[in-house]
Amino acid sequence: MTNEKIILGIDPGTTIMGYGLIKVVGKKMEFIQLNELLLKKYADHYVKLRHIFERTIELIDTYHPDEIAIEAPFYGKNVQSMLKLGRAQGVAMAAGLSRQIPVTEYSPKKIKMAITGNGNASKEQVAKMLQQTLNLKTLPDNLDATDGLAAAVCHFYNAGKIESGKSYSGWESYIKQNPQKIK
Repeated sequence: MTNEKIILGIDPGTTIMGYGLIKVVGKKMEFIQLNELLLKKYADHYVKLRHIFERTIELIDTYHPDEIAIEAPFYGKNVQSMLKLGRAQGVAMAAGLSRQIPVTEYSPKKIKMAITGNGNASKEQVAKMLQQTLNLKTLPDNLDATDGLAAAVCHFYNAGKIESGKSYSGWESYIKQNPQKIK
């Protein structure tokens, strides 16, 4: 019996949520899917969050991933944007945790470094490297989907490494690692 698992990678966003799935068989990756959830059409932020949660649950129920890799929000100057991105990430994480799927988050720099060898690579460079690595015929117009796929591939490359980002196997694990978030 081969060691086989599915990794769901998510690039959370309030305008576009990108995601990608890979299958790992032994030490080889196989591309399953990449796509995006378009959220521009919804004005209400809470409706967007509901759609992120529902789509993540749908992906989990369809593909049965063993692990989820999620891109952490980058720290910008706009506090409102950070808050919205953090909520989008939290909702996607909650979907995975509600199904007892381990979630690991990676910084954008760590993902870019894993894929291209350059932590400051552009979205286009990351997409092209993924296209080569996974033999993708075409790339999507919006590169948020490849960013989600990049999170999954980064997780594959970091498998077995001690410091692979923050990892949670369920709510208890999350609370243990984040006691400051409990009031």
